[in-house]
Amino acid sequence: MLGALAIGGAAASLIASSLIGAHSAQVWPIGDVPPPSFTVGLVSVNGSGCPAGTAAVAVSPDDTAFTVSYSSYLAQTGGGAAPTDFRKNCQLDVRVNAPQGLTYAIAEADYRGYAYLASGASAQERANYYFQGESQTSSATHSFSGPMDDDWQASDVTGIASLVYAPCGETRNLNINTQLNVTAGSSDPSSTSFMTMDSTDGSLTTIYHLDWATCPTS
Repeated sequence: MLGALAIGGAAASLIASSLIGAHSAQVWPIGDVPPPSFTVGLVSVNGSGCPAGTAAVAVSPDDTAFTVSYSSYLAQTGGGAAPTDFRKNCQLDVRVNAPQGLTYAIAEADYRGYAYLASGASAQERANYYFQGESQTSSATHSFSGPMDDDWQASDVTGIASLVYAPCGETRNLNINTQLNVTAGSSDPSSTSFMTMDSTDGSLTTIYHLDWATCPTS
């Protein structure tokens, strides 16, 4: 494990609301009422966009979310880019330890970065979320078109009817898969277009918000 961090209840209360789905008949959402604390650890990181040692988990100062930061997540095409550089991906295997009697789901995920897209080029940011051993998946895609030379930001927000909660009474790792795709399209082949998950402080940062629900007592 790369690290286990204590997180306050506010972070937990936002993430839980995205994972109710098949378990909606077994749990009762409790809104933004957080548990005293929980822990989260980054168990493993795999993918071309997050080589070993380039991703880390941290807790926000106000305990309202956990953040995954990257230092090498960039997709590009054209110019001197390698043929495989147009697509980068990262799979995070996250363990959230919920207090007894509670479960959680991802209610919102906030992504930000920077994109330079030549006229005619385009890019996509895609993410999906599921629990270990579960087939149910929540996913979202955000598209961008050139010309573009600016920061970008995208949020995946799950409605209450679509939330998928972690199974009660079990420890299941949460899998978060993201990918960046850049397509040259009709742009000049000699020009380079790229997209990163990048923030103003130079890190590649994604924030995940949790929400909680109460498990049945019997």
